[in-house]
Amino acid sequence: MKNLLLVIDVQKNFINEYTEDVISKIADLIEYKKFDFVAFTKYKNSENGLFARELGYLGCIKEEDQKLMMNSGDFPIFEKNVYTAYNPEFKNYLMENHIEQIYLCGIDTDACVFKTALDLFENEYDVYVLEKYCRSHIGKLAHEHAIASMQRLIGKKRVIL
Repeated sequence: MKNLLLVIDVQKNFINEYTEDVISKIADLIEYKKFDFVAFTKYKNSENGLFARELGYLGCIKEEDQKLMMNSGDFPIFEKNVYTAYNPEFKNYLMENHIEQIYLCGIDTDACVFKTALDLFENEYDVYVLEKYCRSHIGKLAHEHAIASMQRLIGKKRVIL
């Protein structure tokens, strides 16, 4: 069974006092080379996009704010303009590489990690959230609530503490 580590949105815009420690932790996780594949996601907002229009959210519009804060090497980067990473391009990547097991880490536990985990679970992928390698840029409480919700919604065994 082939597995994938998906690093979600470790971008400049989301790095602050609550999230900065996760960068080195994820880098170490990648260095362990326990995964058959590693891929990254990058959130790209736009002034006319849904998040700016409906939520007034203007982060990740500038290229500087979209910058990945870790070396993505030769690993694929999936760009997205919504919470989930589960889109046709990513789905094709999973199928082409026969990936059955997916491990999620990154930012934000309560938004993009959460939505991606639920979408993968509902599409019958063997998905796991690596709690120690996830953060929320709005704080620890949001992270903890998201972890508790995912334990309920995708199963306790799928959230690795």
